[in-house]
Amino acid sequence: MQYPLGEHERDRIASKTGKKLNDITLDEVMKGHIVPDDIKISHEVLKAQGQVAEEAGNAPMARNFERAAELVDVPDDVILKMYDKLRPNRSTKLELVMMAKELLEKYNAKNCARLVMEAAEVYEKRGILL
Repeated sequence: MQYPLGEHERDRIASKTGKKLNDITLDEVMKGHIVPDDIKISHEVLKAQGQVAEEAGNAPMARNFERAAELVDVPDDVILKMYDKLRPNRSTKLELVMMAKELLEKYNAKNCARLVMEAAEVYEKRGILL
């Protein structure tokens, strides 16, 4: 895929629900044919963005897109809970371990779970756990 995807790969881009980018218009929104999930990004597009980042030599950004792709199917309330728990002095180590376990076992978000576990270790060393 060629970056920027919205310009060069417009026909191949689809939302989380499979709606094509070209089909998501203000007119379709006004008609009530577009629902909130229709404008959420898909795993495939996030993975493609990661591939573009990797090919451009930006491995850290590629890993961010991989984690984002894992979160597409994680409910918003779980994501917000994760972000809240990852703030310094907001969680115990056990709470972070349990969050990582939930991400891994319930949502198969292995890279996100690994990130939460790494945070738990770093927070413990820095003394910023509850």
